Amino acid sequence: MSTASAYLTIRGIDVDVIYKDIKNLHIGVYPPLGRVRVAAPRRLDDEHVRLAVIQRLPWIKQRREQLRSAARQSEREMVTGESHYVWGVRRRMKVVERPGRAHFEIDGERLLLYVPAGTTAERRRELLDRWYREQLRQAIPNLIAKWEPILKVSVPRWTIRRMKTKWGSCNRETGHIWFNVELAKKHPGCLEYIVVHEMTHHLERNHGERFTKLMDRFMPNWRSLRDQLNDAPLAQERWT
Repeated sequence: MSTASAYLTIRGIDVDVIYKDIKNLHIGVYPPLGRVRVAAPRRLDDEHVRLAVIQRLPWIKQRREQLRSAARQSEREMVTGESHYVWGVRRRMKVVERPGRAHFEIDGERLLLYVPAGTTAERRRELLDRWYREQLRQAIPNLIAKWEPILKVSVPRWTIRRMKTKWGSCNRETGHIWFNVELAKKHPGCLEYIVVHEMTHHLERNHGERFTKLMDRFMPNWRSLRDQLNDAPLAQERWT
């Protein structure tokens, strides 16, 4: 079966479109974050797909809300024995209470947290969030430096923040890129995909045919990285 693909943004919702030798159009909303995919007959064009999605928007939004409000992993208590992900690897936490500076270390397959006795769970979560951000601060500059000459664009500023529904975003006018702190939990290839995705928005604002072709040229395996990012079990964790 021959196929073609498109990547559209419809009323603020990113939509993957696959054109196939089929008779009817099908719309699906997939966990964990409500990714929207459309399988459409080859005789239809992007505008027909756009109208079909708009007609189903109430159902799509309801389904996405159901997925995002589904029960997720309970809030981490930050105690010995809990699982935490670092760059796609599941690690068991060991809490070591001792005087001195609170900090994290990786020891083999374990994630060690050194904290003074009596440190609250909330404070431990703050420390973990800060540590994840530091992991990204160390990784992102090298990736941007790698891709700037390839894409022939410059990233004057980037920021790490917690985002509930996006892995990254870009202000095309200023070149400013935001990265979701949750990316520190994912495989490094997923972070690189987001870097390239957002930098490509310097060249093309929308998720249309030109954007897809640019991504295909720069990172041919971007679809598999995107799917790995969105489908990883880690996405079942509760986001604050």
